[in-house]
Amino acid sequence: MKELTLKVVKPILKVRDVNSHKGTFGHALLIAGSKGMIGSAVIGAKACLRCGVGLLTVNIPEEERTILQIPVPEAMLSFRERIMELNLDKYSSIVIGPGIGLSLDSEILLKNVVKNCKVPLLIDADGLNLLAKNQDFIKLLPKNTILTPHPKEFDRLFGKNETTEERINTAKLKAKELNVVIVLKGHQTFIAAGNESFLNTTGNSGLAKAGSGDALSGIILSFLAQNYEALEAAKLGVFILGLAADLCLETQSFESMLITDVIENMGMTFKKISE
Repeated sequence: MKELTLKVVKPILKVRDVNSHKGTFGHALLIAGSKGMIGSAVIGAKACLRCGVGLLTVNIPEEERTILQIPVPEAMLSFRERIMELNLDKYSSIVIGPGIGLSLDSEILLKNVVKNCKVPLLIDADGLNLLAKNQDFIKLLPKNTILTPHPKEFDRLFGKNETTEERINTAKLKAKELNVVIVLKGHQTFIAAGNESFLNTTGNSGLAKAGSGDALSGIILSFLAQNYEALEAAKLGVFILGLAADLCLETQSFESMLITDVIENMGMTFKKISE
């Protein structure tokens, strides 16, 4: 197991071409939110856009459109009610799960995405809980799909683990068995992919609040759309979110820090890595 440090992450981050345009940096699709849980889509969208994606479409219920369009005017929208018309092939990367709920419609939606997705895919939150309920879906996961569970979601997916050490060992086995990247969120987030594994060194207890996982999904989604490999995107996303939270302590405390504060520190975070 390697430590995920600035020395490891710095060479991964690509220099943006001065002659680039929005098409250069991909078109991401974020399938998130439901009635009463649209904040997950707002947070994920803001984090995604702050990490350099060229274009972002957010798929939400149409009745919730105003809640997203006002705080994130940079994002385009598609609507859950027309989800079967959605052409997944037009996107560079896809996230599904944050705040989508556990309804039958969400279950059908997840299966459709898993079966038909041909671009880099990340599954989080309710998407993971639906996978846990429908273990046959796991066999359909495209190669290098990124799964981002917290400990309870991880145990629902892969069975009860008594300790963090047990969970890490299970993550290593399952990542290799399923040919996926597992991002096990926690005090020191752990990443497993194939024969490689990493333990993050950034972040603090200010991230132990609602919305942090939504932000992480959005960040990794952005890097996937920009043509980073799945493991590279996961490493960058985990490290950058933690570093942004560490920098946030210059103006906030562990108690007062909100995930929106952390997202606002993304600019300083990229500058810190590029120094």
